Amino acid sequence: MKLYVAGIGCGSRNGITIEAEKAILSSDIVVGYTVYIEQIKRFYPEKECISTGMKQERERVELALRNASDGKTVALVCSGDSQLYGMAGLAIELSVNYPEVDIEVIPGVTAAFSGGAVLGAPMTHDLALISLSDLLTPMEKIIKRLRCAAEGDFVIALYNPSSKKRADYLQRACDIILEYRSPETVCGIVGNIGREGQQSRVLMLNELRETQVDMFTTVFIGNSETKVINGKMVTPRGYRNV
Repeated sequence: MKLYVAGIGCGSRNGITIEAEKAILSSDIVVGYTVYIEQIKRFYPEKECISTGMKQERERVELALRNASDGKTVALVCSGDSQLYGMAGLAIELSVNYPEVDIEVIPGVTAAFSGGAVLGAPMTHDLALISLSDLLTPMEKIIKRLRCAAEGDFVIALYNPSSKKRADYLQRACDIILEYRSPETVCGIVGNIGREGQQSRVLMLNELRETQVDMFTTVFIGNSETKVINGKMVTPRGYRNV
């Protein structure tokens, strides 16, 4: 009665860790969101897979727990990392109804780090990861977190920066951050990380404010020390000064 909750990175086979791959290969069933299961089917066509759609997170986790409770070994896959905006927390919460199921959480490479590597090294110092999606978090709390991160001079990675219903959310976030940072603050965007059509760009904060992005884009906003070196976005930590 085993349930793995595994992060599978941002979309490429190379982005799946050895540990996550072992969990998938040893499982009888792989459960996940439709888009992620399509990836799993391409990478591991022999695996039995079950998918659920958007906004069916609870149903997805219950499905995985029920199958594990029935004696199957199950891998519940999440994009990026299994904890950060993933299903690990919910799986542990709901496991109180399935005490016989052994849950093992397997980390994965989240977009802040895989996307940061595309840009260079923006995440070398203290950082804040913030989702602009207000489906599960009140906008008032998101705004407070943006203000605190900007005032604290954290490097900021923004997840879910925009959608059809939230077309102006990134612009609003930039306006908040511009209250604390220079318009020339170095920023970066990476779209479709690790997948076909991957695109990246280094730009200034005032340019980012006017840039259209989508849900498949991760946004990086540098701190006061972040700079461009040979076209790469870099946040020094001060090693050269030691």
